[in-house]
Order: sequence, then structure tokens, then C-alpha cells
Amino acid sequence: MGKEFREIDVAEVPVEPEQVWAAIATGPGIDSWFMGRNEVEGGVGGAVRGAFAAYEPTHAITAWDPPNRLAYGGEPGPDGRRIAYEFLVEGRDGGSSVIRCVTSGFLPGDDWADEFEAMQAGGALFFRNLVEFVQHFPGRTAKPVTAFGSTVIADWSALWAAVAKELGVEELSVGAKVRLAGSDGVLYAVNDQTVGIRTDEGLFCFMQGFRGPLVATHHIVAPEVDVAAEEAKWAEWIAALS
Repeated sequence: MGKEFREIDVAEVPVEPEQVWAAIATGPGIDSWFMGRNEVEGGVGGAVRGAFAAYEPTHAITAWDPPNRLAYGGEPGPDGRRIAYEFLVEGRDGGSSVIRCVTSGFLPGDDWADEFEAMQAGGALFFRNLVEFVQHFPGRTAKPVTAFGSTVIADWSALWAAVAKELGVEELSVGAKVRLAGSDGVLYAVNDQTVGIRTDEGLFCFMQGFRGPLVATHHIVAPEVDVAAEEAKWAEWIAALS
């Protein structure tokens, strides 16, 4: 068994298509909203390469039409697993753009349902990250900061309640004003497995690790970012929740 999937996300943003293209088709741009570190070798036949812990995918670029269309995907694995992404960017009057992201592929095995749920939750967060970043930090880039908790979480409801308490709110809801590590922020994304917080310093994201710990996937905007120090800081922050 397994699951063929095709997910479509659409949003309009108040920036020109060229600014969206910089965010989806360059390594520093992708670093500013997606997971881990990324490199882009542009053009059809080039590749988008990622690095998130031990996961280091290489996705061949199959369409490259700046600033309107980008498509890339990996070769199917021995079990048929595959994933592909397509971005369509349409300029609108008044300097805005419509972004359409199509994510498709195949998840193998009889236990595909849990993985599909996690992929949907994470995908929704990352698309929202893209929208937030190009809208609130136009023309800038961010450094990716990733930190993993050391404890496999048995009770996620209790963990998210602890996150809410740390943020100074009774519950996690989109639009709520919060306080994170000394900075004022707003919750811009919330679902069963992810939370996204925007401050003046960037996007701060927390994810339910697939069958594992809480994971921080932050995108920090600053002239100089000590990534190692930030990762240690947020690992301690996660540890203090339990």
C-alpha cells in the first residue's frame, strides 16, 4: 500500500514576483522560510539541495522560468517514495503577487497515514513562513537555526500547553500577541503539530518531530547571527519546557 498525494497552497502577497522568486529560487531565500540549509544551482538540469540534520535531499530542477515558474523533485526511492514541488508566481496590479505551491509525490508502506499527517502540518507551516517572510521582511534574508529536543514526547497536548504558558497565553491561536525570549511577537501559524511566531527578529517555528522530540526551526534576521550559539540557546529553551 501507500499514498499518492497532491497538495495545493495559494496566497496573495503585497510584493513583486521578482521578490518572491528570490525567496524560492536562491539558497539564502529558501533558508529564510524552509527547513535547514539550502543551495540552488539554477536552471533546468540544476538542483535544489537541502540539509536538515541527517536528511540531505537533492532535487533536480525540471522547470525554471523566472520569476513565474519553478519546479523540482527527487528521483523515486527503491520503495517508490518521491516528492516534487512546483511554484507558480503571478503578478497582479498594484505590485502584488499570487503564489501557488503544488506539492506532490508518493508515500510508501502501510503506515503512510501518520507520515502524511505530519507532512501536511509541516507543509502548511512552511508555506505560511514563505508568505510571512516576503511580506514582513522584503528584500532581506535570514539565517536558519535548528534545535532538537532530547526527549521523545509522549503527551503532545501537555507539551503545547507548556509552550503556550512560556509565550504568556492561555492557548495557541493565530493572531495572539505573545512574548518570546524577551521579544514581542504574534502567532501567525498554528495547527496540531506546528506553531509559528513572528517577531522583529524573524520567524520562530516549533514542530512536532515525527515520532520524536520538539524541534525548533527558526529563521533569524540580523546582520550577524551566531548560529551555533542560537542553536544551543534554543535547545536549552526546549529542555526547560519538560
